Amino acid sequence: MIFENKTNLALAVGLAALAGFTDAVGFRTLGGFFVSFMTGNSTRLAVNLAELDLTALALLPLGIIALFVCGVMAGAVVRGRSPARKGAAVMGLVAACLITAATLSAFGQDTVAVILLILAMGASNNVFVREGEVSIGVTYMTGTLVKLGQRLASGFAGGGAKPWFPYLALWLGLIAGAVAGSYSYTLLGLACLWIASGLACTLLLSLLYHPPLRGH
Repeated sequence: MIFENKTNLALAVGLAALAGFTDAVGFRTLGGFFVSFMTGNSTRLAVNLAELDLTALALLPLGIIALFVCGVMAGAVVRGRSPARKGAAVMGLVAACLITAATLSAFGQDTVAVILLILAMGASNNVFVREGEVSIGVTYMTGTLVKLGQRLASGFAGGGAKPWFPYLALWLGLIAGAVAGSYSYTLLGLACLWIASGLACTLLLSLLYHPPLRGH
C-alpha cells in the first residue's frame, strides 16, 4: 500500500493540489495546453500531426513535453545526490522554481515563468520514490482513478475491503487545486504563482519535519 500512514497521504494530497493549481494556471496561460498533464499534451500533438499542422503553435506540446522530461531528470538528479531528506530536497527544487517563476512574472517575463512552471511539475514527481520508481504519481490521475475503480469493484464483488479513500482524496486534491488555480488566475493573473510558491514552501517544511516513511 503506497499510503501507509496519514503523513504520506497528506503530503501526496498537498502535492496533487499544487499540481492541479499550476496546471490550471498553465492551461489558461498557454491557451489550452498543460504544464503537468502530459497525456493531454501528447494527444494535442498527435492530432496536430495527423492534420499535418507543423506550425510553432501546433508543435508547442512537444516543447512542453521535452521541458517536463527535463524537469523529471533534474528532480531525479537532485534526489540521487541528496544524502538525506531526499523528498525535501526535490521539494526545495520545486519551490525554488516556483518562487523564481513568480518573481520573473512580476517583471513581465511570462515565458520564462511558464518554462520554470513546467520544470517544477516534472521535478515534483520525484518526491515519492521507492526502489528507483515513482510510488505516488501526483501530476497525473488516470492511474489513481483506475485503482479507485478497482478497489470499489473489489468491495462490491465481495473480494474483501481494500482501502479506496486515499485514491479518491488524491483526485479531489488535484480538483480542489485546479479550481483554486483557475479562480486565482482570474483575479491575479500570473501573480497567483506566489500562492503556488507558498503552498510549495509549506510542503517543503512538512517534508523537512515530517518526512515520508518506509523509504519514500
